[in-house]
Amino acid sequence: MKNLKYSLIWLALALAGYGILYACYVMGAIDLFLDNIIVMIGINVILATGLNLIIGFAGQFSLGHAGFMAIGAYSAALISMQNQTYGGFYLGLGVGVLLSGIVALVVGVPTLRLKGDYLAIATLGVAEIIRILIINMKDITNGPSGIFGILPYVDWQMVYVFVVLTTLVIANYIHSGAGRATMAIREDEIAAEAMGVNTTKYKVIAFVLGAMTASIAGSLYAGYLQSIAPKDFGFMKSIDILIIVVFGGIGSLTGSIIAAIVLGLINMYLQDFGALRMIIYSLALIIIMIFKPGGLLGTKEFSVKALLKKGGDTDVTTGSH
Repeated sequence: MKNLKYSLIWLALALAGYGILYACYVMGAIDLFLDNIIVMIGINVILATGLNLIIGFAGQFSLGHAGFMAIGAYSAALISMQNQTYGGFYLGLGVGVLLSGIVALVVGVPTLRLKGDYLAIATLGVAEIIRILIINMKDITNGPSGIFGILPYVDWQMVYVFVVLTTLVIANYIHSGAGRATMAIREDEIAAEAMGVNTTKYKVIAFVLGAMTASIAGSLYAGYLQSIAPKDFGFMKSIDILIIVVFGGIGSLTGSIIAAIVLGLINMYLQDFGALRMIIYSLALIIIMIFKPGGLLGTKEFSVKALLKKGGDTDVTTGSH
C-alpha cells in the first residue's frame, strides 16, 4: 500500500507538470523558440538520466552515448520516411531501441572488463565507429549530407511522456535488487564479486539500459528537428551529455533533471551574446563547479518518502522513489 501511495504521488506530480505546461501553451505564453528549448531540455533529460545510470550508478565511464543516440535517430528517420505515419515512427523508435540494445550488449561484454580511461576510450571508439558507418552507408543513410524532410511526429507532449517513462524505468531499476547490486559494484567491485555478485552481468545490464534510453532520445530528436546528419552525433555531443551529468551530480537522477533544465535555460538566455555565448557558458560552468564540485545535488535525490516523513533529502541508496 505504501508503494502504491508513493507511485500515486509521483503520478500526480507528473500530471501537474503536464497541466502547467499545457496551460502555458493554450494561453500562448510559449512561442516556437520556447517550444524548442522545452523539447531539447526534455531530450537532454532522457540522455542525462541514461548516462547517469552508467556513470553514476554502475561506475562505468562511458563516452559512447552519442553513438547510441545516432542509432535511434537514423532508425526512426529511415523507417518513418518509408512509412509516413505515427505507426512508422514508433516502429522506427522501437527498432532503434532494439538495435542499440544489441550493439550495447555486443560491445559491453568485452569492453566493460576495462576500467577508467581505457573504458572511456573504448566507448568513444564505438561511438565513432557508428558515426563513420553512417557516413559510409551512403545508399541507406545519404552519407554526410544526412536526412531531410522527416515529418514532424514529435511535439512537447510526446517528449514529456517519454521523459516520465524513461525516468520511472531507470528509478525503478536503481531501487530494485539488480540496482543495489549495480551500486555495490560501483562502490567496490572486488568486494561485490567476493559476495557473489555477477559484476559483468550487472554492468552490462546498466550499459544496455542506458544505451536504449539514448536511442529513444535520438528518435525524438530526429522526429522533432525533421533533419539529422552524422555531425550531430560527434564526440562533442557525448561531452555535452556528460557535462549535464557532472553538473547535476554523478549518482543523482534528480540532479540530472535539474541540470538539464538549468543549462537549457542558461543557453536560452545567452543566445543574444553571439560568439561570446560559449565563453560565458563555460565560465558559468567553471564557477559553479568551483563552489559545488560534487554537482548541484551531489548524490542526493528528491524523495517522496522523505518528504512525507519530513525528513528532508535522502541519499538515493536509501531513498524511495
